[in-house]
Amino acid sequence: MVDDAQQGMILLDITSADDGFDRDLLERFGHAVKVCHGPAHGTLCPLLAEKGCADFEQAHGVLFELDLDRPQHRAILRRYRELARPEVPIRAIVTSGQAVRYAGEFSDVELLPHAPNVADLDGFAAEVEAADRAGHLAS
Repeated sequence: MVDDAQQGMILLDITSADDGFDRDLLERFGHAVKVCHGPAHGTLCPLLAEKGCADFEQAHGVLFELDLDRPQHRAILRRYRELARPEVPIRAIVTSGQAVRYAGEFSDVELLPHAPNVADLDGFAAEVEAADRAGHLAS
């Protein structure tokens, strides 16, 4: 059985606490949720500085809503995909224009061009649970 403290932790990488994500809903689905508000202006994300990030390292899924028009934010999203196990779901909440502009660059990340609704979050939570099972079977 997967350890409860590690089971399905979801990292919300968002600019503010209320950017359309229903943290309570994800928690009701049984997932611990941690929030990162991205790097402060003028600082480098620890993942890009190769210092590591404990929250990311514990995440079984990532919901990302930083501005893909900013090079550092694109680099963070790329780094998430590079470092995460392939079965770990990563969703990027983007504008419709960004979904078109960055579709090729982020073909291995689901770009969601609207605020996530209950169905989106439920589907994401199910993918996190599937990743947990896959990770548990691999260990």
